[in-house]
Amino acid sequence: MADATDTVDAPAPSAKTTEAAQAAGTAKDAASPAGFRLGALPGGLLRNARPRQWVKNVLVLAAPGAAGALSDVDVLRQSGIVFLLFCAAASSIYFLNDALDVEADRAHPVKRNRPIAAGIVPLPVAYAVGALLALGSLAGALLLCNVGTAVVLASYLVVQVLYCTRLKHVLVADLAVVTSGFVLRSMIGGIAADIPLSQWFLITTGFGSLFMVGAKRYSELVLMGDQAAESRKLLAQYTTGYLRFVWQASASITVLAYCLWALGHQGEDPGLWRQLSIIPFVFGVLRYALFADRGTAGAPEDVVLKDRALLGTGLLWVIVYGVSVAGL
Repeated sequence: MADATDTVDAPAPSAKTTEAAQAAGTAKDAASPAGFRLGALPGGLLRNARPRQWVKNVLVLAAPGAAGALSDVDVLRQSGIVFLLFCAAASSIYFLNDALDVEADRAHPVKRNRPIAAGIVPLPVAYAVGALLALGSLAGALLLCNVGTAVVLASYLVVQVLYCTRLKHVLVADLAVVTSGFVLRSMIGGIAADIPLSQWFLITTGFGSLFMVGAKRYSELVLMGDQAAESRKLLAQYTTGYLRFVWQASASITVLAYCLWALGHQGEDPGLWRQLSIIPFVFGVLRYALFADRGTAGAPEDVVLKDRALLGTGLLWVIVYGVSVAGL
């Protein structure tokens, strides 16, 4: 009889048991985060700030550009400041959103590689950096711009925090909140430079933003299919037919609003060049709709930056509209 200090040999595991254990271990490793490494933290923080998505913040130039005020050095400088402040504010929301969605992101084939989901950026650090960026952007708006700019930026932050914590789970409201982010971007440049915002500008930017948001959600649903709920719970409650209706209707209203503005109203003479700007504008919307219809518009910044035809169309619109503003 063996005493308490003796060891008893366990039976050797079978080949099937060994293979099953190895398979389970491999699956566990694939699903678990990469882990925290101090040397990787700075790069992880930068990645989580999503500098590639800062291209969206170019919308702060929309109102000054539409008013033909970008040739004014003071307006251009103010627009640059607002751009940086909005980049900081938007990045703060990315940190908060990714921290709250860490478990869902780990179930997503692409989002699982985000720094927080991968364990590169610890959750306490993510929350702290997000708070610092939000407070810093508000302080900068008050010190470097005007009260109106700070109010718009604060509104953006409040609405986005509500989205991250609650509204992302409310049907249709989630589309409206994401759309509002684009609209506030387009408004803040004009408010910072004391430029009046026309109703046509707000209608075009509002429905143009909803067009891109609807196309993004549609593409996400097409990509994820039956696994949509694992990444974004609310996404599974939408249908591809409904989201297709949203982006198609929004695209139609965007084009109509722009055409009515470009052709003039209430006896206004818009000039030939502003009327000609309809051509590249409509072509750009149709080109983007092509990616939406394919279900490949899940990342708007990638669509805009990687498609040469779309980039060329945008450049052509800028030139034609610029000539219109200059009155040449």
